[in-house]
Amino acid sequence: MSGPSSRRRAAALTMPALLAVLALVVTMVRVPAGMLPAAASTLTVAQAISAQSGTGTVHGYVVGQPTATTTVLFSAFTGDTAIAIADSSSETDPGDMLYVQVTSAYRTTFGLRSNPGLMRDPITVTGALTAYFTHPGLKSPSAMTLGGSTPTPTPTGSTGSYYAAAAGKSGESLKNALHVIISSGVTTLSYDAVWNALKATDQDPANSANVILLYSGTSRSKSLNGGDAGDWNREHVWAKSHGDFGTAAGPGTDLHHLRPEDVRVNSTRDNKDFDNGGAAVSDAPGNRTDADSWEPRAAVKGDVARMIFYMAVRYEGGDAWPDLEVDDATGSGTAPRLGRLSALRQWNQQDPPDAFEKRRNELIYSSYQRNRNPFIDHPEWATSIFG
Repeated sequence: MSGPSSRRRAAALTMPALLAVLALVVTMVRVPAGMLPAAASTLTVAQAISAQSGTGTVHGYVVGQPTATTTVLFSAFTGDTAIAIADSSSETDPGDMLYVQVTSAYRTTFGLRSNPGLMRDPITVTGALTAYFTHPGLKSPSAMTLGGSTPTPTPTGSTGSYYAAAAGKSGESLKNALHVIISSGVTTLSYDAVWNALKATDQDPANSANVILLYSGTSRSKSLNGGDAGDWNREHVWAKSHGDFGTAAGPGTDLHHLRPEDVRVNSTRDNKDFDNGGAAVSDAPGNRTDADSWEPRAAVKGDVARMIFYMAVRYEGGDAWPDLEVDDATGSGTAPRLGRLSALRQWNQQDPPDAFEKRRNELIYSSYQRNRNPFIDHPEWATSIFG
């Protein structure tokens, strides 16, 4: 029998079925209603590494399973509780990866032990941007989906908007172009303001209450800033006496070369140039010093070199500050020169920028001075300019 009343009963029965199908679709996608962010708010992995606070949505590629701070498995996966993502599907450097916690709701679909075929697939995740395995990470995900559009990264490429004027240049022409770029629209800090800025730029990724000391490499409470034994103070990596610029706003307060350091170690480094060799520094293992030079620990040799290169390009003598230059000598005294160039070039190549250095550069640009250290974004430019 197929009269009008039968057709109405059939139509009425289809509504619950339709709702069930829709609910199943939502469950399979695993994205709660309203959780998908606008595309414009999506971060690259590099941006997420640099912005470890609050909630964010990140797009990248699945590149492995993290098992420790600097250890990532690329095959023979042992668990489903974490994945590493990167901006490149072929990335192998943990320093350029974001460690993503995979909670129980997502392990069946996104755990690598259960789904090894996810390797190199694009993924978009939303969650808390915070350290995981004491490494830049994303925890407590509220959404995980395969695919997603790649966001526009911070313009650090040689053809990006920030460095557009430097595209295609080399040598002195590149140096001149970069000087204009990193000297334009800069916000200058007071020396007092540097204290709080360093507490953010040099924050310990594993302990937000501490900062990492440059030469010592130790983690120390942010509250212990000052001038007494056991405190940390503001180290001028380009010694302020090399050019006699003091602590006035300008090179004396430029965050790109100011770092936290133990008071005693800072005093031991004094105003020495940088070079290889010397006696071990008892208060800062891995560092060496002699009468006129300082060799930093291996993990920050490149950081030091890139800070010095930045200063030599940023301050060219045309804005009431001295013309800072890098030379291949030590012991230049109060002259606006710092060395040794050959050692700095070597350190730049031996110790490429890591996640901490990149995050620091990004934070100085976005929250403080509005300029970047180009040698962190492009370490190869140091070779082009300084030989």
